[in-house]
Amino acid sequence: MRSDELTLPGFRHDNFSAAHPLFVAGPAYAELKSELDLEYLNTRYPTGVSLPDGRSSVVSTDLDENIVEANRLSPGDGDALGELFKEFGPSMDTVFALCSADLTTPSSAAAIQSLMHTPDGGFSDFAHMFTLSARNLLEQRFRSPVLRAMLAPWATHLGRAVDDANSGTWTVLVLAALTMVGMPIPKGGSEELIKALVKLIERNGGEVRCGQWVKHVLVEGGHAVGVRTADGDVIHARRAVIASVNPDQLYLKLLDHDHGVAPPTLRRQARDYRYGLGALQIHLALSEPARFHDERLTRVGQPHLTGGLNAISRATNEALRGLLPVEPTISWDTASTLDPSRCPPGRAVARLQMLEVPAVVRGDAAGTIRVDECGWTEDVKNAFADRVIDEAARHVPGLKDIIMDRHVISPRELAAFNPNCGPGDPFGGSHDLAQSYMFSPLPGQASHRTVVPNLYMVGAATWPGHGVNGGSGYIVAQELMD
Repeated sequence: MRSDELTLPGFRHDNFSAAHPLFVAGPAYAELKSELDLEYLNTRYPTGVSLPDGRSSVVSTDLDENIVEANRLSPGDGDALGELFKEFGPSMDTVFALCSADLTTPSSAAAIQSLMHTPDGGFSDFAHMFTLSARNLLEQRFRSPVLRAMLAPWATHLGRAVDDANSGTWTVLVLAALTMVGMPIPKGGSEELIKALVKLIERNGGEVRCGQWVKHVLVEGGHAVGVRTADGDVIHARRAVIASVNPDQLYLKLLDHDHGVAPPTLRRQARDYRYGLGALQIHLALSEPARFHDERLTRVGQPHLTGGLNAISRATNEALRGLLPVEPTISWDTASTLDPSRCPPGRAVARLQMLEVPAVVRGDAAGTIRVDECGWTEDVKNAFADRVIDEAARHVPGLKDIIMDRHVISPRELAAFNPNCGPGDPFGGSHDLAQSYMFSPLPGQASHRTVVPNLYMVGAATWPGHGVNGGSGYIVAQELMD
């Protein structure tokens, strides 16, 4: 989370993450809300979709309104949407509770058993839905290509491809979360959450030190006793060390100096830890707010500009093969609509986020952008940004005429800014089925507890995964307070 004047003076952009629906929906925010010096701004319409032919739709925080809208798109789809929530409803509290629980505990095992099985021992409807891809789920339930196009991209936001097994579950979960809490953004910029958390730490006697690289976790007598920085300073731990890193960093770097602490099996699994697709963001300073064909989209938190379900699938497949997509899916947000403090009066900021790009680029699916062994060079990222702007202009009339300046962040910059992004993966590692749930962060360490009893892991590589959610920190905090 970081907010800067990336383009022109007075235009404040969220460099990386922007909205925090998962955090606002979770227990960490519920417990800390009254102590945080922070204001969230929200909208009635968290997401929506625009197709190149002018068709569009929006999602509201009112389920009844969504049912009416889905029936408008295709008679019967609204009823199917209501039925989906009715089926998922009995499981919803359990699922969201598990998102802030250690999956390895007996209570979690009992909750998972209740979700996956019927009283007579058979598999539940939820268990079947759990295996479905987003494509399977959306094509089975809905006839409208617009509704499918509106919901499908959210699997990508959760690190899953629309054709991946289990991605259907996350499509429903995101829709439920957005319906409950909308698309909240911190007033003043995404990093205001960080500032509020730092103030909370300091009010409670804590200290935050920045700009210091931790080189090693110090282990004595089988327990973590502190950390050593690259400058040679030692910071002692009275009770625990909590590392917000990925397992490759923990077992191959931070613990690598202490022979025998990390078993060979974990070191091998850490070497095999996989990163997924990259992300590219284009930040725009606009001379005036953008206008969509559908006026409702100007009030939507994060609509998607896309050619539809097959276009999303095709772009993902191209990116998985290391190619720049021909028709990328664009996640669009304009924070200044809710928060005029982000830019000068009458102007606007916009962020175009693409989550279907290769972290390591090897070529161009369209064959028009020259890519060499240097990968994400300035020329490559700007040529791809031109393609994205051309695509966005099909949905936003006159877009090119109101762009005053732009700033492009590619996977290369992500990797340089945050080691947890590996080669440029914003999700801190692949979140496909083979690296999720009980396989997270590693098959040999299926929780936040490491091989060192008082050394814990938090962050995107651990359950419940990536995104600004506070889930992993909440889980570890509960254990430390028990």
